[in-house]
Amino acid sequence: MRLQDKKVIALVDKDFEDLEHWYPVYRLCEEGAQVDLVGPKANETYYGKYGVPAVTDYAFADIHAADYDAILIPGGWAPDTLRRYPEVLQMVQHMDKEKKPIGHICHAGWVLVSADVLKGKTVTSTPGIKDDMINAGATWVDEPALVDGHIISSRRPPDLPDYLRLFIDTLAT
Repeated sequence: MRLQDKKVIALVDKDFEDLEHWYPVYRLCEEGAQVDLVGPKANETYYGKYGVPAVTDYAFADIHAADYDAILIPGGWAPDTLRRYPEVLQMVQHMDKEKKPIGHICHAGWVLVSADVLKGKTVTSTPGIKDDMINAGATWVDEPALVDGHIISSRRPPDLPDYLRLFIDTLAT
């Protein structure tokens, strides 16, 4: 188990992309990581775009990013609300400053845009937010998944196997 003793924040809010949340959570658990579901409220049920529920372990205010080794941000419509929480932006900024893995897929790039951590980075995302990523200072490429330092990005659900291989490899080192 390559990720034993690793702790990961998995952000959730209403209308997350079900596969982009659950596939990474399960893969990380398979590798031995502790994955905590973190949202606006603790012990709250949030539903994905396709109705799959996720019950949060903690609220944003209940955790300290310094206690974690990485953060995962799902796509869907959740990133548009996640980026409005100062606590989420602070978590992402902390992970960036400490060079800890930040995983984002599809529309999740919006959170990194709002956290202002993309200047000089090469990333991918859904093509729908390509301009946002570029305007935030990133170089955008149309690839299934890629790593630039500690930032791991991916485009969409069919790219999840590539995304998780890269995320797990980055977190394991």
